[in-house]
Amino acid sequence: MNTLRTSRTSPSGQYRLSLRAAVVLGVLSGSQLLIVVDATIVNVALGPIRAGLGFSAAQLQWVITAYTLAFGGLLLVGGKVADRFGHRRMFLLGAVAFGVASLAGGAAGHQLVLVGARAVQGAGAALMAPAAMALVMDVFAPGKGRTLAFGIWAGVTAGGTALGSVVGGVLTEVSSWRWVLWINVPIVAVVIVLGLLVLPPARGVRASAIDLAGAATATGGLTLLVFGLIRASEHGWNAATVLVLLVAVALLVVFVVLQVTRRAKLVPAGVLGSRAVVAADIAGLILGVAIYAPFFFVSLFLSTVQGRDPVYVGLAFVPMTAAVAVAARISGALAERIRPGRLSAAGVALVAIGLALLARIEPASGYATILLPGLVVAGFGLGLTFVPLTAAAMSSAGPADSGIASALFNAAQQIGGALGLAVLTTISTSVATTPPRKQSRMAGAQHYSPRPPSPSPPPQCSPL
Repeated sequence: MNTLRTSRTSPSGQYRLSLRAAVVLGVLSGSQLLIVVDATIVNVALGPIRAGLGFSAAQLQWVITAYTLAFGGLLLVGGKVADRFGHRRMFLLGAVAFGVASLAGGAAGHQLVLVGARAVQGAGAALMAPAAMALVMDVFAPGKGRTLAFGIWAGVTAGGTALGSVVGGVLTEVSSWRWVLWINVPIVAVVIVLGLLVLPPARGVRASAIDLAGAATATGGLTLLVFGLIRASEHGWNAATVLVLLVAVALLVVFVVLQVTRRAKLVPAGVLGSRAVVAADIAGLILGVAIYAPFFFVSLFLSTVQGRDPVYVGLAFVPMTAAVAVAARISGALAERIRPGRLSAAGVALVAIGLALLARIEPASGYATILLPGLVVAGFGLGLTFVPLTAAAMSSAGPADSGIASALFNAAQQIGGALGLAVLTTISTSVATTPPRKQSRMAGAQHYSPRPPSPSPPPQCSPL
């Protein structure tokens, strides 16, 4: 454990973070905020981007997809590289790449420049995300400090999802679409400067050499899996989509075989050999399925069916964000008294109740009477679940493995979100295109579009 003092006790006996630890957590949470905000901030600017750079409708999806594929496909490699070459070093390198790509993307005068910049942003995020969580593990020892850090992390992540739509809408209206990318630059600059000053240096622990065959099959498999699921949500489960997914599964099977048979592994045996880690990653995937797509469809409902503007849509999720933050703080306080499995089960039950409440939505549904209760209950459940799940996902990771363990947890949520969106988009399209007598609840939705343009699943856009 490094020598950074992370806590102090107030005169009343209450646990508090030290000033330096609070700054460290602010830097790491700020990077997570950047990653989550960029998942949604560009979405509201797609119209002006298309007009400004001459994208066709088919080409425009790549402004979102390039980020998604790079982030999802490179997560495991990013986590391993952070373990191999140092969490602080790779975190800062990822931040630099993210900032430079944001600057270049905002200044883009050609479609390929913007798409390429978005891909580099995704690659930078794939370095930052696992390294940042590993640094939280490095700085905060198990106990009150780490659970508090996880709780704050959950609140920031949830807030970024809503903030992206609000900020993107405001910037696009008052200035230019270019500022939805340029806004990242000063934030990245602050993160880098403070990171250089306060983040702990590497402690001399090095992971094993990178398994190149494992890295290639994992990256190829994850990239094609995310791409195939995006295709499924946009074009349905046609032959091309199924072929992409089959190739993705084949590559991932080869990856698993390599991890079982090779001595040098991309994912250490100690990480995947833990039942707690595997269970947490599976639970993260399931929560991604359960939450990413409903989050997307509620946004679509407000904007398409009820005609709300992007700022309204973003603000509509603020109560959910607050519920996540409050519940995460409560979960941290209860973590030492209640078994993680029971706490997670209670949170998942609340998420299910919240989704059931949201299932009552009709075209004329009021926000306060229908949407708000479902969002708040689901958000509270997510907040309760996040702390114990994250702790379990990182429970078997030593100093040399925390980056790859974090990457696995992130990748599970990413894949879950893409899978949930693909499956539920197919279901919603099937329901929306049935004869009117079979969909009486949707009879008044005159402006509803059953297959929205480019519904690409944004990376890390879940309240998780």
